[in-house]
Amino acid sequence: MTMSDPTAAEHFSWPVRVYWEDTDGGGVVYHAAYLCFCERARTEWLRARGIEQERLRAVSDVVFVVCDVNLKFRKPARLDDLLDISVEVLERRSASMTFQQRLVRRSDGALLVEARLRVACLHASSFRPRPIPDDLLQEIPKA
Repeated sequence: MTMSDPTAAEHFSWPVRVYWEDTDGGGVVYHAAYLCFCERARTEWLRARGIEQERLRAVSDVVFVVCDVNLKFRKPARLDDLLDISVEVLERRSASMTFQQRLVRRSDGALLVEARLRVACLHASSFRPRPIPDDLLQEIPKA
């Protein structure tokens, strides 16, 4: 794992190994698997800041959902590749955040996928938009 000080607005990266379940019949990562890899990295980025999503839901009635995504595929990842998935906050608004994520193959440093995702903050009980709680905003670096 490569991780900087989780309270700083610096580089955060999470390692992901490509398994059979992530690939098509030819051993190439299936396009939807990249979204799962990004989700894991954002979850670990939050966890590194002491933010546990299940606790947010249970205690604060907060969930984050992806509401917009753009993926740019540069090169394919393949079975057994070790990838580093970076997480960077591009924009932090009152009820949403926009992330830039890059998926890089560790063995050669090749940029495989660039992702831009916006996540919305919702009431877990109603799935209606809500502001990101102030105490949570303090843990999230400004872009």
